[in-house]
Amino acid sequence: MTDQAVDTGGVNPSGGGRPRMAAKRHFLGRVRELRELRADIERAGLDTLSGRKAPRARVLLIAGRPGSGRTALAEELVRQIAHRYQDGVLRARLTEPDGTPVPVERAARDLLTALGLPTPPGAAEDDLAAALRDALADRRVLLLLDDASGAEQVDALLPDNADCLVVAVSQGPLTGIADVRPCTLGGLDTKSGVDLLSRRIDPVRITVDPRAAESLVEICQGQPAALTLAGGWLAARPQAAVADLAKQLHTDPDEGTALSRVLRLVHASLPNPAARLLRLLSLAPAGDVDPHTASALAGCSLDSARGTLDDLVAHGLLRAVPPPLPRYEVPGCLHPLLKALAQSQDRPAELQLARARMLERTVRLLQSCRLITETDSPETRERLRQLPPALRFADQKAAADWLGVRRPALLAAARLAVADGELDTLARRLMSQLVRAMVAHVGTQAAAPDLYGIHRLVLDVAERQNLPREKAAALLNLADLDARTGRTATALTRYRAALDEGREADDPYATGRAMESVGSAHQELGDYDRAADWFGRALAQRLARGEREDAARLYGRIATAHTYAGRYGEALRNWRAAVAAHRKNGDVPAHARALSELARVQEYAGRPADCLRTCQEAVEWARRAEDVRLQAALQLRLADTLERLGDPVAARLHRGAAERLLGEESRPDDGGGEDGTPQEQAADACEIRSASVED
Repeated sequence: MTDQAVDTGGVNPSGGGRPRMAAKRHFLGRVRELRELRADIERAGLDTLSGRKAPRARVLLIAGRPGSGRTALAEELVRQIAHRYQDGVLRARLTEPDGTPVPVERAARDLLTALGLPTPPGAAEDDLAAALRDALADRRVLLLLDDASGAEQVDALLPDNADCLVVAVSQGPLTGIADVRPCTLGGLDTKSGVDLLSRRIDPVRITVDPRAAESLVEICQGQPAALTLAGGWLAARPQAAVADLAKQLHTDPDEGTALSRVLRLVHASLPNPAARLLRLLSLAPAGDVDPHTASALAGCSLDSARGTLDDLVAHGLLRAVPPPLPRYEVPGCLHPLLKALAQSQDRPAELQLARARMLERTVRLLQSCRLITETDSPETRERLRQLPPALRFADQKAAADWLGVRRPALLAAARLAVADGELDTLARRLMSQLVRAMVAHVGTQAAAPDLYGIHRLVLDVAERQNLPREKAAALLNLADLDARTGRTATALTRYRAALDEGREADDPYATGRAMESVGSAHQELGDYDRAADWFGRALAQRLARGEREDAARLYGRIATAHTYAGRYGEALRNWRAAVAAHRKNGDVPAHARALSELARVQEYAGRPADCLRTCQEAVEWARRAEDVRLQAALQLRLADTLERLGDPVAARLHRGAAERLLGEESRPDDGGGEDGTPQEQAADACEIRSASVED
């Protein structure tokens, strides 16, 4: 909780017209701590005193219990010194609201993304941490690591650059990190505590009884979070005296921290629906709440949820997140206390039902988010009309914005649903819709790092439920991402495992795709004999099932493997089979490309006359397919072949035809297109393989 921060009023961007607390805050107290922290930045370290340049960034540690204002102090320090670090401020939270440490891999990935750097899907923790250190090696960055659970997390993310500064927030010491400068927080001084109260309530109520206000600060042990809740309780009761609250807290027989005692009092004073929703907010993924989440958890209307959330903000129990979307944050210091209240006052079945409602609402929102990208289809438009108005997005941009803002909470929802273990059906539906929405709005390439994590979760559920079909699909998806990032050996292992699961599930699609992908992996590893063998197995299955288009494509893949191995006779035989299959299927573009590849292999095999005839036939089919670049590539190959056959005049004619074709193609774009001469462009176009896009 940014505990010394006082919220001021704002307008609800959801359009409901109800007042909403904004995220504007005023920092109070901690003058001595700020002065010492700033002095520590300039103070010489152990390495400097010994005459050596500091090998790593300096670490300033702000330690304190949750609710002590440690994050607020860190943010204020960052605000005051950020101008010294021209490459900006990076932030990472290292503990989930429920107390689970954030994996270093995820934190490093988020920091690299904030720097605008690529994060290969499935990359190991050490690789990502090393990439982050490399990225910060020549930057001057201020790194705020909030709520670190231990020294290992901070050490893995620590830049090897003395020009950077790390401000770490933790509950205890970071033993093991050299030259850490700790600042341990207690409570606020009495004056700052009273000032915090005066910002929450009418100052006259404090002026008439200053001793009561000081007593309340003392009872709250100067903890900003406890004082914020106390101020919210008083603000909701203008007739109550400060002394009344102090007396109630003083006579509270229950043990516990000052924060827990104030929270119990505030919770007991809330109307039953608001108190119940407050407890259920401990189930919100990543502590990130929007009106839909609250509405689903409580089983109430959206308008009712919005009103209750705004009331909880006024009590200091939630923080409003700035626009564009109406969102709220459960303070980290309150999360374990709310969870304990929920477990003590709500039955397990009620909590599970609330989780199920929340996941179901999220699934439907993701479905709506994806459908808005497919409105060209009448069926899709009808499905959108059938959704309740509250679940529809105004347009594709609104859906994309929602997906981008809610992405961390959606990923957290998937992780929590899988960890729960009792809602696996909903978890599978959630992950399916999340993958489809991300692909629709972001694209497979850009979403690959997130998709990798989702597919691993799908695999976890499939293994727990013993679902071989789902296991095969997850393994294939993970292997595809491994293959695209160069981890071919890992991909091969997963493709083989997917093949076993596909056979167990009697899933011909998964089996065929796995066999073909095993062949692709062997080809990538340079084992062309095994590649051709696996492509042949996949071909036999396609032929047996009458899948003629896939069979035609596989003839080409077998031919390609034989070509790489230098077995031109086998390659020619399979390319001819591919040509015949594409012709029989009526696929003119594929027929033209197969003829082009057949001509290439004839050229490799030293058969220029055959190559010339095949090229001429391929040019005609490329013309029918209206594939200008392929025509140009074939014209250049004809020119090369004619030169070898001793006919330079005809060769010049074909080369000129290629240049004209490429010139006509680029003219509509005002000379655009790809860089390089027409010969270079056509040479690139020659590299046509019949390999599947997935591989």
